[in-house]
Amino acid sequence: MRLLLVNPAQPESFWSFRWALERVLGGKRSLNPPLGLATLAALCPPHWEVTIVDENVEPLPLAPRADLIGIGGMGVQSPRQKELLRHYRAAGYRVVAGGSYASLCPEEYLELADSVVAGESEYIWPKFCKDFEAGAAEKIYRETGNVKLEDSPTPRFELLKLERYATATIQLSRGCPFSCDFCDIIVMFGRKPRYKTVAAIERELDALRRLGARKVFFVDDNFIGNKLKAKETLRFLAAYQERHGRSMRFGTEASLNLADDPELLQLFRAAGFEWAFLGLETPDAQTLRDAAKGQNAAGDMLAAVRRIHAAGVDILAGFIVGFDRDTTASFEVQKRFIERSGIMVAMVGLLTALPKTPLFERLKREGRLIESAPHGDNTGGRSNIVPLGMSADEMSAGYKRLWAELLSDGAIALRIRNKLAHFGPPSLTRKEGVWEAVTIVARLLARGIAPGGPVRAWHFLRSLPLARPRLLPLAINDWIVGLALRRYAERHLA
Repeated sequence: MRLLLVNPAQPESFWSFRWALERVLGGKRSLNPPLGLATLAALCPPHWEVTIVDENVEPLPLAPRADLIGIGGMGVQSPRQKELLRHYRAAGYRVVAGGSYASLCPEEYLELADSVVAGESEYIWPKFCKDFEAGAAEKIYRETGNVKLEDSPTPRFELLKLERYATATIQLSRGCPFSCDFCDIIVMFGRKPRYKTVAAIERELDALRRLGARKVFFVDDNFIGNKLKAKETLRFLAAYQERHGRSMRFGTEASLNLADDPELLQLFRAAGFEWAFLGLETPDAQTLRDAAKGQNAAGDMLAAVRRIHAAGVDILAGFIVGFDRDTTASFEVQKRFIERSGIMVAMVGLLTALPKTPLFERLKREGRLIESAPHGDNTGGRSNIVPLGMSADEMSAGYKRLWAELLSDGAIALRIRNKLAHFGPPSLTRKEGVWEAVTIVARLLARGIAPGGPVRAWHFLRSLPLARPRLLPLAINDWIVGLALRRYAERHLA
């Protein structure tokens, strides 16, 4: 049985970092490989011949030798996913749809695919495979119970072209203990985090090391959803790093309460975590409470960010404008916080209501949902909600203005200086080799700094921590990120 698994192309967004990947970081094609498809491949019967093609890094075969084509995707990929389902089915192939968006809204795929697999796949995908071989595949397979992550196999990383990605991916847990009303995580994975064993994580890291991967993103919904389990894993990872020369560099997704646990912060650094993505959303405490995100409103958000920075862990963060309390003045509030915190990867989006979330249901009842508007990417300058405190045009204009102000040369330099003023010693993971580092800096200077003329060069030089050379890589990385975000904003939000 020949199975082709396809990851559809993602439209360019702030998350693409296309300029950085293609022009500075040596021709990488995409940030992260499709971990879900590699896991799915490991769940197939051993006699199946499985191929993974990621349209983000390679062309799709027009007439593949396949008995079955499986096409996954997130919400932002759903238009392309549906297009590919139609194309291959019209060409006579049997097609099956899955992935996070098909799991959230399987009803949208019933007419497009021969079968739909909705939910976590550890139990239902093998059942589908058995039925398909027997010629008795059902229209929909839906996971309604709780999957034990110890039953999840080591993904078939060897089927991915890892050299074309900036980072490899791995998953420790699923689920999040919080109940933010705009988030679909708890809708799909629940509020009780489930964890893999450290033995399973060791097998997966060993597999990635053998394939040459050194940067690894733990794609958990919230790595510290269960702090005891997280600490157990971090202690293991610290020992693993010592055994293997601290050769791996980690990042993950977590919550702001990371800042409230000194032991957890120390373990993050010891394990080699260089960064964590946090959903900060807004510094307005009442807005956070209204959105059921009170965990971020418990203290001083800026002080919490600085505690994490002081532990040597960088912060990538999500911010949102468009809550019911927000007005046109909220853009300036967000700008001041982002500048003072020094967060460079500050992904500001407009509030977007995802299907099946509490926010979606509330706005639908209130008649404030634009159901025809896209909802896969909240960084395109438009939303599918009708805001209360401003018009849709005011919200869009304020959003574009905010990005223009955050991405000026002076604002990039200011954020770097504000971050480094509070940043502690970074983790002792093995960084790029000398030649690779020199090449990256040379590309940044030639393709990023020089085109900005003397003004950009001056801002660049004044942002460098020459008295703390161990922080130079962080400053260089922030300039790469800042200029990549600026290139996207100039093309798509001008």
